[in-house]
This record gives sequence, structure tokens and C-alpha cells, in this order.
Amino acid sequence: MISFSSFKFTLLLPLMVGCLMAASASNFNNDFDITWGDGRGKIGNNGEVLTLSLDKSSGSGFQSKNEYLFGKIDMQLKLVPGNSAGTVTAYYLSSKGSTWDEIDFEFLGNLSGDPYILHTNVFSQGKEFKNMESIGVPFPKNQPMRIYSSLWNADDWATRGGLVKTDWTQAPFTASYRNFNANACVWSNGASSCKPTATSTNIAWFSQEMDSAKQQRLQWGRRTT
Repeated sequence: MISFSSFKFTLLLPLMVGCLMAASASNFNNDFDITWGDGRGKIGNNGEVLTLSLDKSSGSGFQSKNEYLFGKIDMQLKLVPGNSAGTVTAYYLSSKGSTWDEIDFEFLGNLSGDPYILHTNVFSQGKEFKNMESIGVPFPKNQPMRIYSSLWNADDWATRGGLVKTDWTQAPFTASYRNFNANACVWSNGASSCKPTATSTNIAWFSQEMDSAKQQRLQWGRRTT
């Protein structure tokens, strides 16, 4: 049986935004385009599962059809199992242009039995920052972004600084995705699908707080990344 790990990403709404207009259940045929890989990215099970693969010739990647400005976006992701050394599975949100915004998660593969390493990056207006909005560092919240993911070879740096190379006898390497859900404001034709209202009580995730279990998971992530 395939086992998936769930990674959740949440962007916060401004106080005056209410009336959520977009809530999409999982169907990769409707929500995503495979953008590169020459057939190495595939959608199956009637749109319920998307897979990316990597071999010695090429990796693969996809992007969302919609752009999102604010919202809660969930995706379950199964990383490359076994000996994944040299591979990188990237999952990120990004806008376009020379002053783009980006929230980036990169899972660096490792030898069998060793844990993945998670790299994170935040770009605002084309510059890379740590998340320190409280002291004036901008957070990417002003440009609509698409969801992207890719699986590619980076054995010149990804595993132990490039000392461990990709074992191509294990190829193709495969990452899998399912249960995508976007409760989010879709950006289209220069406008958001969310309408301004006096309150935002009809948006569950607007005032959602982490319970003790989620806070413990957050602290674990901070200690181990």
C-alpha cells in the first residue's frame, strides 16, 4: 500500500477579505498541468493521483492552472522511497516576473535508511529572505502565485554536499501526489475571487489556530530542519 505524508501550507488573509469563492476538491486533471518531462509526469486514477518521475535523461514537473493570493492549500506527497540520494523534490508557490514572490520547500534525497533534508526559501520581490516580517523584512503576500512541483537531479550538491551521487540503476525515481485541496482566493484577470465584506466569520481557516499537537509538530520541524 502506498503511504503518503501530508504537508500543509497556509497563507493569511487581510482582515477585510471575506466570502471565500473557491474551494476545490482533488482532481489533478482539472487543477494542474504537467509542464515538462516529456511524458515522465502522469495523472492517473481518474485524476486522483499525480506522479513525477526522474531518470538519467530528465526529470519532470507540474504547475497549477490557477493563481492564488490568499488561502489554505493542502497536498499529500509521497517522496522518492529507498535510495533517493542526489534527487530533489521541490514543492513551492511562485509568482512571475523579475520581482517575483516565492515560498519554497525542497526535499533533498538521501541513502536508504537516512532521513530526508528539508530546505526552505522565501523570496519577496525577487530577493531571498528569512521570515522576519516583524522587523521589516517583507513577506510574499501581494502577488498571486501558482503551485509548482518538480523532481530533478541535483547530485552535484543535494546529498552530503555532492559527495553522494545519484545511483541511476535505481531509476526511474518517482514522487506521488494526491488529495489536493485549495480553500483559496483565485486570482483571475487582475482581480481576486474573494469579495470584501465586513466580517470573515464564514471562512473557517481565517481565525484557525494550531492545537497543542500541531504546535508540537511545528516545534519538531524547527528543531530538525
